[in-house]
Amino acid sequence: MVREIQAETLSDVVRTLCIQANTILPQDLRRAIEEAGEAEASPVGQAILGDLVENYQFAQAKGLPICQDTGMAVVFVDWGQDCSLVGASLEDAVNDGVRRGYLEGHLRLSVVADPLRRVNTNDNTPAIVHLRMVPGNRVDIIVAPKGFGSENMTRLKMFNPSVTAEQVEDFVVETVSQAGSNPCPPVVIGVGLGGTSEVAAQLAKRALLRPAGEGHPDPFYREMEERILERVNRLGIGPQGLGGGTTALSAAILAYPTHIAGLPCAVNLGCHVTRHAHAVI
Repeated sequence: MVREIQAETLSDVVRTLCIQANTILPQDLRRAIEEAGEAEASPVGQAILGDLVENYQFAQAKGLPICQDTGMAVVFVDWGQDCSLVGASLEDAVNDGVRRGYLEGHLRLSVVADPLRRVNTNDNTPAIVHLRMVPGNRVDIIVAPKGFGSENMTRLKMFNPSVTAEQVEDFVVETVSQAGSNPCPPVVIGVGLGGTSEVAAQLAKRALLRPAGEGHPDPFYREMEERILERVNRLGIGPQGLGGGTTALSAAILAYPTHIAGLPCAVNLGCHVTRHAHAVI
């Protein structure tokens, strides 16, 4: 039996998630920052990590944004194929939720209607919507606001199929090294491997949603993640780029089948406020 979901319901959920994601840091990132503060050898780095803890605690207590850049709304929707949306299109319902969330939540409006003419839309729409049809009669929604200090550090490389795991790791570490303080470290590193260029980029963005410290289920990729994280934290960039051993909190790889003639690799960095909020309808 098909389950009907009202567009208004979807919009209300997206509205709430926009505010929640911008004011409440996920528990896994809180824990990662706190643990990094305990392990950080640099006095300056340790002090900065302490400030980050105070910042997210204050933001949640006061209902204020964790960061002034409240990002462009990236919305991941896993839509159960036994559900039917009634009342509006998916994009319209999501954008209505983003509009209300950003305006009613007093969040910064950062989206321009045209990439060259740069006129603000004044409601932070349109959102970026990633839709997957999945089995079942429920809808999973994740709102992940993406600030552009970190987004601007994204890189894509089309490797030859002969590339080694070490060369991929070199590219990821090089990306973080070149980014320096721009993405507001300590960062979360998302890596997308395989597919086509746009698939690799989406995988890298989706990888940022994995809980910090939760390794890949495949030991081959989990070991790659561990090596990347260790190497990145030896760069000395440190919290906010002021030195120390905590340049990254986590590294996550997502892989997908690809063509025999190539190997796309995308790296997407999240700042220390790699925000996301999740709900199920």
